[in-house]
Formats: sequence, structure tokens, C-alpha cells
Amino acid sequence: MKKTIIDLFEASVRKYGAKTFLLEKRHHKFEPTTYAETREQALEAGAGLAALGIRPGDKVAILAEGSNAWIISELGLFYAGAVSVPLSVKLEESNDLLFRMRHAEVKAVFVSKHQLPKIRRIRAGLPQLEQVIVLGHIPLESGETAYGTLKRLGREYLAKNKEEFMEIGQAIRNDDYATITYTSGTTSDPKGVILTHRNYTANVEQALSRVDIPPHFRTLIILPLDHCFAHVVGFYIMIACGASVATVQIGATPMETLKNIPQNIREVQPHFLLSVPALAKNFRKNIESSIRAKGRFTEALFNLALRTAYAYNSDGYGRGSGWRIVLAPVVGIFDALLFRKVRQAFGGHLEFFVGGGALLDAELQRFFYAIGIPMFQGYGLSEATPVISTNSPKHHWHRFGSSGKILIPLDLKILDEEGREVPRGQKGEIVVRGENVMAGYWKNPGATAETVRDGWLHTGDMGYVSEDDFLYVLGRFKSLLIASDGEKYSPEGMEEAIVDKSPYIDQIIVHNNQSPFTGAIVVPNREALRRELEARRTPEAERANVAAEILGAEIDRYRAGGTYAGEFPERWLPAGLAIVDEAFTEQNGLVNSTMKVVRGKVEEHFRNRLDYLYSAEGRSLKNPENLASLKKIVG
Repeated sequence: MKKTIIDLFEASVRKYGAKTFLLEKRHHKFEPTTYAETREQALEAGAGLAALGIRPGDKVAILAEGSNAWIISELGLFYAGAVSVPLSVKLEESNDLLFRMRHAEVKAVFVSKHQLPKIRRIRAGLPQLEQVIVLGHIPLESGETAYGTLKRLGREYLAKNKEEFMEIGQAIRNDDYATITYTSGTTSDPKGVILTHRNYTANVEQALSRVDIPPHFRTLIILPLDHCFAHVVGFYIMIACGASVATVQIGATPMETLKNIPQNIREVQPHFLLSVPALAKNFRKNIESSIRAKGRFTEALFNLALRTAYAYNSDGYGRGSGWRIVLAPVVGIFDALLFRKVRQAFGGHLEFFVGGGALLDAELQRFFYAIGIPMFQGYGLSEATPVISTNSPKHHWHRFGSSGKILIPLDLKILDEEGREVPRGQKGEIVVRGENVMAGYWKNPGATAETVRDGWLHTGDMGYVSEDDFLYVLGRFKSLLIASDGEKYSPEGMEEAIVDKSPYIDQIIVHNNQSPFTGAIVVPNREALRRELEARRTPEAERANVAAEILGAEIDRYRAGGTYAGEFPERWLPAGLAIVDEAFTEQNGLVNSTMKVVRGKVEEHFRNRLDYLYSAEGRSLKNPENLASLKKIVG
């Protein structure tokens, strides 16, 4: 059955035409645009592209912050039969943009006024780029077209050619390309993931087999719209359900946009939000800071409330079962006294988060579940458009630490290193087959053949499926630690737990490449360390030494006799630390645009420190390099 993104959208316009689809902040408040109005504007944008010479199959990029215009532009270019190339606004280096735009053979680009300087810098190197359409008011240079002008051209074109133009969108088939989405390039050049119209509509149907979105739901998309996750769960699912989508108010700088998020959440009062682990951690830190600011009594009460809710909720799946039922009234009182106030900061209507992007530590899931806004972790990757499984409020389909139930219809199996399927409960590579599996990598048949074999997508991720059908994702196959005896271990769960449970460690990469022991590169939390040193009244001369001891003790909590003993095999715990004073960020290339730490680049960046770590002097916690880093951090 034919079901393209245009078919999906047209069906929703027929059903929900007068309902609000888009919400955008203009003139100090969020103003609505209905499904019918969105269609009208998308047709104008698409017909404008046709008037400017864009033909079916041409590639049109979008480089802009999230806005109505972003979503309308993508729908518009689909009506024109074009292929969308969504680009991350976080791409700062000209060569990153140049590579993607050349590689995708981009003929036109929608660009916001904030991103326009990036296009101007590289335009001379893009002979194929015929049209630059500018969103927002800014003086234009030759060869640039205002978005308003594009829509005016579209209205004129539709007045004469509406029937022919509408036929273009109707002629799109399921297997026609919809987007070329570039992976974050954690290794070599980024790969262009080709997703078809049916990939998207199939993944919408699959996701709705696990999560219900009523038509009255609103979401505020706080992730960049070029994310595949934001595409499917942020607005295509919402279109399918007749729900409403708000975008964050764009500031003059990325930092200003970030600062608008809490205020926008209160204004939009979303029913659910999309999150990635980096955002979840920020939300938690902000909640804990505001509780701490209310004084010691409130902080102690909050911590008691959390412990009580943790006991009551168990692993999510067993919430309130057995003896836990006696805690229900106490949890109710704490909820009324404390947690309800926390939820007010999220607008008061927030029912849950949907988490994606990377592994989310079970401890974080416990925290958000306790305060009454569960963070339902999902799992997916761009090559699967992207959702493969998710935890969900439906039928108790959630368990902390898991990535939830596999979507329907979708085939999933776990393979060992020889490519043999393993039984339930055994770990191996996650491999999936379904209508959501990509068409391939753009102009990269070698990588396509390696990743998709006989219709099965080899994810490169390690995991297992439990007896009761929950998927557990354990990390990348490729990021395995390899000991000197050849034994292998995936470090990601350990890294997540250490960062999540330690106030003093902001980032950690655990390393073992056939070495005599496991080491780790550690980025301390400056503020928490300084606070602790002040509380201990540590003399200035001793500050670096004591800070080193504090960080070493955080790892020791996982060893025999420690609070978290037995959580991870002793042999894989870091026996040596390289404490560094430079965080892993997008600016230094150690974090990619989806906020994931790029292991290989971190190891390369700190190669000297890793080499030193495995020397006789370097293994010592208080080695000169560690103390020098800590002096810069804590004085």
C-alpha cells in the first residue's frame, strides 16, 4: 500500500485541518498554525522551489534552528518531489558543511539568518548550489532569496500550475528517497543515511504500536530538528495523531536559545518531551541545585522522598507490587509536598519523556520516575529511521535499565561473533529487519553492503533480549575493552553509572587496549570538587592531593567493600586515572552533534596522557600530571 510522508500529511489535514499543528513564539506568546494553514504554506514553499527550477529528485538542504519554517520547508520540498538533506546547526567547520553539501549534490538550501554566514563562506566551493533561501529578515547578497519571496513565487506558480504541481507529490512512491541524513562521523567521513518515504511512515506506525499520542497532546521539540529521532517522534508521529508541535524560541546565540528552554516549557505546557542523556543530566542537575538552594532541611527531605519512591517503584515494572503497597500513602504525601512542585517547572502537564540518542543510566530513569515524570528510554539509530524499541507507559511496558519492548512489526535477533543467532538472555550484536531499515548509504555501496545484509541491518551495538521481551543495549561492539589475555568487555554501562552516581566526575572514558590493566580519562566536576574541599577546610597546599583522593575514592566505591561493589567485574574497573582539566566538548571535536562522546577521538586527543598512565609513574593516582591538572581546577 502506498504511504508516503505526503500521503500521511494529506490524510491528517483532511482529518484535523482546523486543529493546531505548529506553535511558535511571536510577539511574546506562542501562536498557533493549523494543519490546513501548514499545508497551504508548505504548498507555497514547494511551488516556489519548482518555480526556481527544483525538480523531483533534486537535493535540498535545511540548515536552521527549529522553527515553523523548518518543518514547513521540509514538507514543501517533499511536495516538490525533492530529497531533504537536514544539516546540523552545530557544524562549525566549513569543511564539515562543504563535505556534506558536495557529497549530497545539494542544489538549494534553506538557511536561517544565524547560519547564513557559514553558507556564504563556502558558497564559492559549491558550484552545484543554485538557490539559497533565507529564513528570517537580514540584508541579502546576490543569489540569495528571502523565504517570503519564495512563498510569493509559489503562490504565483500555483495560480497557473496547481494541478500539475499537486501531481508531483502524488506521484512519489514508497521507495523514493525522502532524506539523506548524515551520521555524526565518529570515525572517518560521515555517511549519508538514505531514508525513504516508507521508512518514515513505517517507523511512525511501528512506534505507535508501543506509545499512544492522543490528539490533544503537545510537545516542545528541544532537540535539533535534523535529528532523525526529532523527525519521527517530534513531528511525523504528531502529524499522524493530529497533535501539536512547538519549537524553542530562537535566541541571538545558541546559549540564549538554550536559556529559553525552561521558560518555553512553562509556556507550552507540553505533555511529553524528547530527551537525550546529556539533557536528562542537565535537567536533574538543575532540579537538585534548586532543591539545595532551599536549605539543608528541604534537601534532606527530598532525598528521603527519593529513597522512598525508589523502594516503591522497584524497577518500574514491579511498581507498588507485594510489600511495597504499604509505601503508597507515604509516596503520595511526598508527591504532594515536593514532587508536584518540581513538575510545575515543566509546565504541570508533562506526563513523560521519551529518551533516545544513547544509553540512559538506570539511576537517571529511577530519578525521573520518582518525581512523577518517567523518562522512557528507547533505542534506535538513524539507519533504522531511527526507533527500534522503547519503554512506554502502556501496559507496564517499561523496566529501568532496559531499552523497552521491540516495535511491531519488526524482526530482531542477537548474533554472536560468528554470525550465529544466540538464545534469549545471551548477548551479541543487535540485528534488525523491517520496513524502517534504510535504503543504504548515499554513494557508499561498500559501507551499505557491510551494514545491511540480506535485508538485515547490523547495528554494531551489543545487547540481549530478556525472557519477557525487554531489549537491553550494552554498548557498542566496537568500543569493547580488550584485556591483555584477549577477554572483551563493553565499558559504556560502567561509564554511565560512574558519571551518574558521582557528583565529582563529569565525564569518563574507560580504556583498555590489550594493556596490563584498565585505565580511565577523567574530567572532574570543578564546582562539586571545590565545594567539597571548602567543606573540609582543605589548606591550599593540599587541595590537589585531596581532590585526587576524592576522585580515586569514587572509583573505589565499585570495588570489594564499596557501596556499589559487585556492580561491575573488578578486573574491568580503572586501576589508574588520567585526570584532565579539559572537558570533552563539540568545540574540541570530542563530542559529536548528538552529544555523544567520541571514544576514538578522546583517546587520540589524550594519547600522551594514556601513554603516561601506563608508565610506572603514571599509574600512581597522585602523579605529577594529575596534580598539575587538579591545580588548574581547584587552585
